[in-house]
Amino acid sequence: MTSPRRIVLSSDHAAIALRQTLAQHIAAKGYEVTDIGPTSPESTHYPTHGQAAAERVAAGEADLGIILCGTGQGIMMAANKVKGIRCGVCSDPFSARMIREHNDANMLSIGARVIGEALALEVVDAFLGAEFEGGRHGTRVDMIKAIEG
Repeated sequence: MTSPRRIVLSSDHAAIALRQTLAQHIAAKGYEVTDIGPTSPESTHYPTHGQAAAERVAAGEADLGIILCGTGQGIMMAANKVKGIRCGVCSDPFSARMIREHNDANMLSIGARVIGEALALEVVDAFLGAEFEGGRHGTRVDMIKAIEG
């Protein structure tokens, strides 16, 4: 399996600074980063940004997506409405690694008001550094896919 190289990032207004920091960090590790914003601090709607990033992943324009809002929950819910997306909210590196290894997650959601910058970087590194294990986990992921229809 080839390592995912194209990463799309998006957030709402609550997470612009952290998203931009993550984008720089990920690019410095050699990934191709597409940051689809927003860039202005005016209030914006997280479902719009979760959907936009998820659609790029679902269409194959990005291998993985990382999205952020205040808690990570709302934007994750929006992303998961897009067929083919498996996104989880993580605030620790173990969970971030496990959603890739066991759930074949193709998106990560982070709450910018929940964790600080240093921990967010660790979570992103764990997510990007993990690969799907397949096997019995593949059967379970197929069951999740079947729910979508």
